[in-house]
Amino acid sequence: MSSTNRRRIREFYDALLAAYGPQGWWPGETPTEIVIGAILTQNTNWKNVEKAIEQLRAAKMLDWAALRDVPMAELADRIRPSGYFNIKAKRLKSFTAWLWARCDGNLEDLRGLPLERLRAELLAINGIGPETADSILLYALGKPTFVIDAYTRRVAIRHGLAADDCSYEELKELFEKHTPCDVAAYNEYHALIVAVGKRHCGPTAKCDGCPLERFEHQAT
Repeated sequence: MSSTNRRRIREFYDALLAAYGPQGWWPGETPTEIVIGAILTQNTNWKNVEKAIEQLRAAKMLDWAALRDVPMAELADRIRPSGYFNIKAKRLKSFTAWLWARCDGNLEDLRGLPLERLRAELLAINGIGPETADSILLYALGKPTFVIDAYTRRVAIRHGLAADDCSYEELKELFEKHTPCDVAAYNEYHALIVAVGKRHCGPTAKCDGCPLERFEHQAT
């Protein structure tokens, strides 16, 4: 099954790239903005995150010193459009506190840390789960780690690459094993999966016209 998975994962990538072209993703102007976006995008759509980020930008809060010093209630109000704003304000504060304790608020200092060690530290922060941690590592810090989201899970399960009850780490290992270990490759593949997920592989499958329709699959 390993050789079959390797071929199919490569074929999926080629089909998606041919259909959609390079995605140039993740949306965000700076690594700091990408980290903030990765935390705010939990349980909401990106349009709402953009509104919250714009409010932070207008208040000059896209800055780790500002996020450290702003009162929790004010931060929550600024990110209100992202939903669950009180919870997300606490998560932003937790990450910010860790960043200042870890490297005096200098995000760039994290780039020199070993991937596995840094990932473990991120996962220990309150409110930072595997998907958020991997998004920060890949898109903000340029670390080769594959991001698994709901779209990736649906594509993999519906196309027989993984079982219904597969874990995040199992899916991550699957894609990393069969995709070149490269930041750009992981970035592009995840972005392409998001593209097909939004168009075709939502909670209800819309297989007609999907670039992956020709591959064996179940539309459930």
